Amino acid sequence: MEVASEPTLHVTDLGRRNPLDIEIFTLCDAAADYQGRLNILGVFDTIFASQMPAMHPFCSAALRMRFQMIERGQHSLTLHIVDDDGNLVVPAIEGAFSVEIPGNSQIASANLILNLGQLRFKNYGEYAINLAIDSRQEATLPFWVREPPKG
Repeated sequence: MEVASEPTLHVTDLGRRNPLDIEIFTLCDAAADYQGRLNILGVFDTIFASQMPAMHPFCSAALRMRFQMIERGQHSLTLHIVDDDGNLVVPAIEGAFSVEIPGNSQIASANLILNLGQLRFKNYGEYAINLAIDSRQEATLPFWVREPPKG
């Protein structure tokens, strides 16, 4: 029987990246893009609600993505916010963005902020924000709606 060896990392491999690299994908109280800097306030993964149905007044989904030269041009983006059965909490959020690589650079970053107001939840449980770019799912961000701790 032959045992597979661990893959070897060579120094030349260190600079290689996947074409799309999601550096940050988080749910927070608020976010802003200021001169290419992503400012994030109050990262969380749990919404506490004393009764169901519940409404969360405001939050933001914040993303920082890095692109390579091959990804220049127009792209589509779709976000689905779903419950643990895969049902949409709100209709799909769709948009488009353009990737431009400045000067002699080979990579560029982009910040995306989605402000979410008046989110309504029918049940306690696990939820997720699913991110698709060009109709391909790239990331999932889980979060929970729970009863507040007693005490």
